[in-house]
Amino acid sequence: MSNMGTRNYRALFWTLALAGLLGDLWSKHQVFAWLGDPETLGHYRIWEASPETGFQLVAQFEFIDDKLVPRVNHGALFGMGGSHKNLANGIFALVSLSAAFAVMAWSFFGKGIRQAWLTSALGLILGGTLGNLHDRIVFGGVRDFLHWNYLYDWPVFNLADVWLVTGAGMLLVQSLLLPDPAVESKTDSPINVPQTADSVVA
Repeated sequence: MSNMGTRNYRALFWTLALAGLLGDLWSKHQVFAWLGDPETLGHYRIWEASPETGFQLVAQFEFIDDKLVPRVNHGALFGMGGSHKNLANGIFALVSLSAAFAVMAWSFFGKGIRQAWLTSALGLILGGTLGNLHDRIVFGGVRDFLHWNYLYDWPVFNLADVWLVTGAGMLLVQSLLLPDPAVESKTDSPINVPQTADSVVA
């Protein structure tokens, strides 16, 4: 693989990560600004796109120190650990920070940057990780606003969660269905065949 190919995939990685981060933060800001209302006093404000599909945009607020702020999820996906609030938020913030550093280090030193599929998956994961990490640092928890209750009532989530689940799904596909390029390169390389007497040059 040429250096040009490596640089192209690294550009793909950072483009996806940055687009994922900015898209997540922009969507959170827009939805909570649109549905925000001091009269809600902690109640849900809902915009229902389609009763048939059960898709809703949901924003919830609460007063902290006489200031109306978004009500956040202190835990992880599906609200895991959310009941412990500050402790859970701190733990998941550290986990997110460690994961972000590991993925960024991989983008500079890992040989996998030469694989478009793997690069795309980790770019999405980094974008989602940074989006939720921003919320944990700034808001003390994650702002969720997407709700689907068609066939199954899903917990409220956000675009960062979408990027994380999509990236994780791509990694699963990579591990189960896609061939390992390292193995392929070894298979395609010339095999050392023992020399016969006729091939030996005196």
